Amino acid sequence: MATTSDSSASFEETDTRTDEMQSTIEAWIDELVGDVDAAQASDEFQEWLDVQSRFHDYSHRNTLLIKLQCPEATKVAGFNTWRNEFDRHVQEGEQAIWIWAPIITKQCPECENSPSYHENTDCEYDETPPEEWSKGLVGFKPAAVFDVSQTEGEPLPELETEATGDAEDLVPALTDAADDLGVTVRIVDADEWKHGDAKGVCKQRDIHDFTPIVEAKGRTNQADLAVTLIHEFAHALLHFDVDDEAERSKREVEAEAVAYIVGRYCGLETSGSAFYLAAWQDDEPESIQDRFGRISSTAEEIIDVIDG
Repeated sequence: MATTSDSSASFEETDTRTDEMQSTIEAWIDELVGDVDAAQASDEFQEWLDVQSRFHDYSHRNTLLIKLQCPEATKVAGFNTWRNEFDRHVQEGEQAIWIWAPIITKQCPECENSPSYHENTDCEYDETPPEEWSKGLVGFKPAAVFDVSQTEGEPLPELETEATGDAEDLVPALTDAADDLGVTVRIVDADEWKHGDAKGVCKQRDIHDFTPIVEAKGRTNQADLAVTLIHEFAHALLHFDVDDEAERSKREVEAEAVAYIVGRYCGLETSGSAFYLAAWQDDEPESIQDRFGRISSTAEEIIDVIDG
């Protein structure tokens, strides 16, 4: 994957400032699209993608059950799946997370019950014997699963998405800029973080106060913390009033592209954004360019506030 070259820029307060910013941002977006293409083709990404494909995509109901029992859960699988698929084992004494697993078996074409239940119903279907029935969903049963934090063994592959560079002054500048952007910021100690493997979140204060609140997980890498703050600022500016799960991948693309641009403008190495964007497979890299206007205007707004 290509690395960011000439990672920073400076836009003087002149009549051509806006044109210069847009021209530079457009060039950076083109580079980012190329980096995403390279990231998707890399062996590192393909290995990560292979592992992700082995995790079950849980229903909305089961996702809620998992979050209720283990709010910090990130990657969940059954006892044998951890052992056989990932060469990891559940640690002794861990408490299971209970979900509803589908029961798939042969099903009566008429009453849709399994053969054993069919025998105890008034259904008179007898055109074909049970052994010739097709399989289908006949019910649900409790099943135990465990989060990756409850297991140990072979490490799972991770994508290198962290930003690097000198951001000791940038983090305070971003927290100071929050008021001008209409956002409240909280940096939460890692041992008090309650949002799993998310680095940051953007939410509303409560049901009555719609002021965006950005929370970021505290960490030693201040450059990565700064890029997380920028990413969540972009969510606050672009997506705070959007509640459409189908649009999630588009929102992540826009927010991360803004973080890439502003972080790069501030002299940080943000090429890791390409792996982050590559992970959102619903969008082709070129779609970043399709939303250039929204990405560019939001990046410029954050840059202007930081510079101001």
